Amino acid sequence: MGDKPRAVALHERSSAPAPRVPAPRANPDPVPEPEPRTGEPHPVTRFAEFCYRRLAGDYEVDEFGFDREFTDSVLLPAARAVYEHWFRVEVTGAERIPADGGALLVANHSGTLPWDMAMTQVAVHENGRRLRGLGSGLLFGTPVLGVLARKAGQTLACGPDAERLLRAGELVGTWPEGSAGLGKPFAERYTVGRFERCGFVDIAARVGVPIIPVSIVGAEEAHPKLAEVWPLARLFGLPYFPVTPTFPLLGPLGAIPLPTKWRIDFGEPIEAGPGCRFALAERVRGTIQRTLRELLEGRANPFTG
Repeated sequence: MGDKPRAVALHERSSAPAPRVPAPRANPDPVPEPEPRTGEPHPVTRFAEFCYRRLAGDYEVDEFGFDREFTDSVLLPAARAVYEHWFRVEVTGAERIPADGGALLVANHSGTLPWDMAMTQVAVHENGRRLRGLGSGLLFGTPVLGVLARKAGQTLACGPDAERLLRAGELVGTWPEGSAGLGKPFAERYTVGRFERCGFVDIAARVGVPIIPVSIVGAEEAHPKLAEVWPLARLFGLPYFPVTPTFPLLGPLGAIPLPTKWRIDFGEPIEAGPGCRFALAERVRGTIQRTLRELLEGRANPFTG
């Protein structure tokens, strides 16, 4: 018998049915189209819309000149960058800031330039509230700075304005040392001077809101005032013309503060009941002074904390 001839074997192999190969599918696993993102618009879009509204005059300010949108979009982000990355502010006692309703925050004042006002406003905002500061006539009479202060929610330090804000449930901040505290010599740092105005006690008592002492460490070294030039102060109508390690030596660059480490402490609320206004004001001042000493005892270096 033997094997099949080679030609027959090749014929049988060639006539065998070919294995079935499945036809390719057009799109076996279609990838779903990405859905358009919803929610917050792109930051560039928000900024463009903000600029358009500004140019069109489509924005509102309250009766005191507070511009909420401008503050939230421009002023607060700039101040928060300084707060977090330059002064690296640490806050204690934030739980004592009322979650709602009015209160009068009373703080020590220092540092040659009012950085302490701005940093306290950021600290309060970081805890869900807004602080409406009471500023001096000098502040609001300063070009540009006065306008920005108004837009940030500050108003002139006068009783009627403060009472209206407190009755509306706002947090109001005051720095009773005034320009004397702001411009104190570096040799007198962290010494809380006698309050120039005790009217805040009467205001708190009339409206029925608590007083919260606020103690600020770090501002004194941000612009150390080594001396002052009285002739220039009188020439420009200023309460003082400071000489610091960087001003007037560096000109406008001298306005940049040194990168000190800050601490802000919110103290226990003090009820402003009936009694001697001077005694209560002194109690608030003494509380701030005592807290400053405690904060300084735990500080190793003005620049590292």
